[in-house]
Amino acid sequence: MSAGRTVNSQSLSWGTPPKYVNAVKRFFGGSISLDPCSNEYSIVNADTEFLLPKNDGLKEEWNFPTIYVNPPYGADRKRGTTIKNWLAKCAYSNKKYNSEILALVPVATNTGHWKQSVFGQATAICFLYDTRLKFLENGLDVGKGAPMACCMIYWGENYKKFFDKFIEYGAVIDITNLKNERIEIERKMLELEF
Repeated sequence: MSAGRTVNSQSLSWGTPPKYVNAVKRFFGGSISLDPCSNEYSIVNADTEFLLPKNDGLKEEWNFPTIYVNPPYGADRKRGTTIKNWLAKCAYSNKKYNSEILALVPVATNTGHWKQSVFGQATAICFLYDTRLKFLENGLDVGKGAPMACCMIYWGENYKKFFDKFIEYGAVIDITNLKNERIEIERKMLELEF
């Protein structure tokens, strides 16, 4: 569980804390269609779950209406993937299938993967007030906090609903204006090519 940092735990199964699972379910109307990076200890209980490491959710299609992603934060050396691959899949699936997607990830606004898959792609971000988010480790609340700040990113069309459901958990920022800027930049780039 790192954002370019050394992983301090031997655990491979980090889980979303119950209050955030409940918030995600409330946002999605009571249930979650897909959890593409679940594990045997997960309390998310999505309708469809791809359990790591057996099922690689990055290789599966995410054609589901509601998706919750709490991806591995460190590098998966066996598969050659990192969190950037998960964020790219979120942006891609939102665009291709019009899926509503929430992702609990480290705040890393200076990284290429944020610039590619969050800014100009996502709708909003909730920068969580929990300064050291306490993830479940192998299904248990061991009381250890994450070594970095975390946020909930939203790809979808209902900013107001996202704001209403997540404002109690952190500072909610509407970034839809970045989508419009990106579209305008891409349009100008196409004009220059012709």
